[in-house]
Amino acid sequence: MKVSKSSKENILLVGFPSNGLVGTFAISYLIHYLGMKQIGEIEHPDLPPTLFVEDGEILPPIRIYKKNNIFVIISDLPFGPHHAYDFSESILQYCKNNDIQKIIIVSGMETINQNPKSPKIYGLVTHKSLEELLYTNQISKFLAGSIFGTDAAIISVFRKSKIPALILYAECHPFFP
Repeated sequence: MKVSKSSKENILLVGFPSNGLVGTFAISYLIHYLGMKQIGEIEHPDLPPTLFVEDGEILPPIRIYKKNNIFVIISDLPFGPHHAYDFSESILQYCKNNDIQKIIIVSGMETINQNPKSPKIYGLVTHKSLEELLYTNQISKFLAGSIFGTDAAIISVFRKSKIPALILYAECHPFFP
């Protein structure tokens, strides 16, 4: 994706377990590739007590990272229906508190693609101001279908806010990463 290096606007990337674990894997890769530093975590009393260990370090299930003007929220836990809206509202509040001007969500789209080595990417935007990003980066627009779960909750929350969201869907196998 082409992003201007001179851009100083704060951008939030979000990844969580969804179809094919695309969001979690893609955002985890970016965190390591960019050398981002963990700056916080999101806790919720109704989530099951869970911790992860990576390279001997204990990690909470929902973490916040930052490097320069790029923020990341990554969850290693999937969300049930009641937690999806709480998570979405937490993301919106975080955006407001940190002057985030744009959010990008990475997720998976179930498909029976004949060529799994080159999955297609589709985009959906909550505000017209991000449509040009799709065209500039030659990302096909998501034109029809159903969206459920955490994706739907985040889209619902952000389409009613002033902060635009771009949702990137990568084709994936419905059951395997």
